[in-house]
Amino acid sequence: MRAEITIKGIVQGVGFRPFIYRIAVKNKLVGFVRNRGDAGVEIVVEGNDNNIKQFLTDLEEKKPPLAQIYDLITNYSEEKKEFEKFTILKSSEGGELSGSVIPPDVSICNECLAELRDSNNRRYDYFFITCTDCGPRYSIIEELPYDRPNTTMQEFLMCNECKIEYTDPSNRRFHAQTVACSKCGPKIFLTNNGGELIKRGDPIREAGRLLEEGYIVAIKGNGGFHIAAATTRSDPVKRLRKTKHRSQKPFAIMARDLETIKTFAEVSEEEAKLLTSYIKPIVLLRKSDDYYLSDLISPGLHNIGVMLPYTGLHSMLFDQVQEPAFIMTSANPPNEPIIKENDRAIKELGSVVDFFLFHDRKIAQRCDDSVVRINNKIPSIIRRSRGYAPAPIHLKYSINHCTLGISAELNATTCVLLGNKAFISQHIGDIEKFETFEFLKSATNHLIKLTNSKVEVVACDLHPRFHTTKLAHELGNKLGCNVIPVQHHHAHIASLMGEHNISEIIGIACDGIGYGSDGNVWGGEVLFCNSNGFQRVGHLQEQPMIGGDLATKYPARMVVGILHSATDIEKWLLSNVKHFPHGEKEVEIVLKQLKQGNFIKTTSCGRVLDAVSALLGICYERTYEGEPAMKLESVAIKGKDALQLSPETNGNTLNTTYLLSQIYDNMSKYPVADLACSAQSYIAIGLAQLAIEEAKKLGIDTIGFSGGVAYNEFITLAIKKEVEMAGLKFVTNVQVPPGDGGISFGQAIATSYEK
Repeated sequence: MRAEITIKGIVQGVGFRPFIYRIAVKNKLVGFVRNRGDAGVEIVVEGNDNNIKQFLTDLEEKKPPLAQIYDLITNYSEEKKEFEKFTILKSSEGGELSGSVIPPDVSICNECLAELRDSNNRRYDYFFITCTDCGPRYSIIEELPYDRPNTTMQEFLMCNECKIEYTDPSNRRFHAQTVACSKCGPKIFLTNNGGELIKRGDPIREAGRLLEEGYIVAIKGNGGFHIAAATTRSDPVKRLRKTKHRSQKPFAIMARDLETIKTFAEVSEEEAKLLTSYIKPIVLLRKSDDYYLSDLISPGLHNIGVMLPYTGLHSMLFDQVQEPAFIMTSANPPNEPIIKENDRAIKELGSVVDFFLFHDRKIAQRCDDSVVRINNKIPSIIRRSRGYAPAPIHLKYSINHCTLGISAELNATTCVLLGNKAFISQHIGDIEKFETFEFLKSATNHLIKLTNSKVEVVACDLHPRFHTTKLAHELGNKLGCNVIPVQHHHAHIASLMGEHNISEIIGIACDGIGYGSDGNVWGGEVLFCNSNGFQRVGHLQEQPMIGGDLATKYPARMVVGILHSATDIEKWLLSNVKHFPHGEKEVEIVLKQLKQGNFIKTTSCGRVLDAVSALLGICYERTYEGEPAMKLESVAIKGKDALQLSPETNGNTLNTTYLLSQIYDNMSKYPVADLACSAQSYIAIGLAQLAIEEAKKLGIDTIGFSGGVAYNEFITLAIKKEVEMAGLKFVTNVQVPPGDGGISFGQAIATSYEK
């Protein structure tokens, strides 16, 4: 009997061919296995009928832990007796199937970590130790199929010992494309900030010692550079903030181990599992009462982003130091992608850092660290990148045409929706500069190529002037397909529909701002969505956004706009003039614009939360995305809902002027933390009640919550409580970010109903 088998899935770069070889030999079969140019695998086996059946059973039940089989096509025929044994053939360049993909980068496995520490092992202390079960994948791939010549490992010729392992079926590194050792693999070296070599026998541990002494070191990893510094010293953090012009934005840190994390942060069972998983993302953890790291790492926030070492290099940094953790933040110029080239690192970071820890392997695909938060035991992905991308989201239904989602302008990703799978790129960032726009284009083309996709529809944001919208039309012209704009908040709710296989939903979408279908600025919306599109059935009250984007940067402008018609704001203005960059002159202009009606209006939930933050004296300037609202949340955690405000509505509109005026009138009566909590509670309950009313009116049984505000645990749980008390089902995003990192997925889902 002969079986010709084609497999789609994550089956290249996960030890799949060695696995196939072993089970074929075990079942006494002859034939071959080889990678295909479409990221799939082709197998031909001949032998006894029962042995082939057992082979197919083993294939599905005993596959490597990182392998995922999406489709398995088997054609049977009579035996041709053209093979003498089973072999791994050279990969084929061709392949017409779509939907397979290279796996994400995987953190170092326990076996490799043990070898790294074993002085009798030939890879003892080798920073780039990997095997078929771990190491970089997506970040090293340049072309398909996944073979060493198509990766950035092509420059490193295997030594005899590595070749023996590579060709030994019993070895863990059998056909591992990243196999290397200190003799033949990438080399590590330390330089000063001008790129001049510093000769050290142990550059990694020397870098660890320099960090502990208070120096700043740029470290090249698998997917880009990190900037590292000590966490128990404030001086290097101050210097880093000054040189990077990053006064308040929190830094992520990498801790020695899980036990060390527990000395400064609270770690739940779910958070511990995530921290120690093969993904090893940054996890947002609540600071413990015994928090002892520098307050400058995440100033004004109750939480801190922590990850564990995910490469041999990272583990070795901690070997000869007492420092519990190092700052490990992505190295990139403002609003530009993470740096991945050695020469550019010296040019861009030489004035920021004291030393560089380089290696000589090129990075094919830059990939930032992923960021996750656990809300009520459920993961909420903030940034879906290393360890996740480009592994697909599996839908419970299939789309009959290939759709490409291009995202909006902030936290951009790109998404290919193909059949029942959505392939989402790594985090790309804010499309403000040419370099990030070029990264978006290259990442999009790479994803299309990796998935062997033939795009038939391109989806983009409704905003006509976004760079992403222009790119969508360029691609539409190039590919000869339709370009369909999707309203921003509709995309947020459509992402929930795709994740949870929901055909109709009442969705609450709350974020900073998004272009509305009426041409106004939306951001606090209640939408009815189904396969025909969406209807806006509720929203927050429209409020003046004086100065446009200036109101997002300086939320005191929002306070004036919201309260000017409800109370005498002059007294508050006089005591807060200093929070307007140009003082009294600016205040006069703001009041004049208000009087003349010279402003745009917004329903943005983010802007209301920002205004509350400024009114309560928590945050007067947004130096990074979401800062005033995030700091409001951190203060609110310590308080209680003292005001117990009943939501004021006018038809389908939640009154936010009432909220601000009540807080203003009670500022001398209650602690700031209680008022912050009351504000969040009012917004959550008010939006939930609007959604519940519409759901019952339309006979909808599910309410969802998405958008950047959905990262706020208190607001999410308060909405959930109201919805479930009303006997309805509540859903949030789990597999994709509720923020703009999930927009490309939502766009693709929203347009999958039309062509």
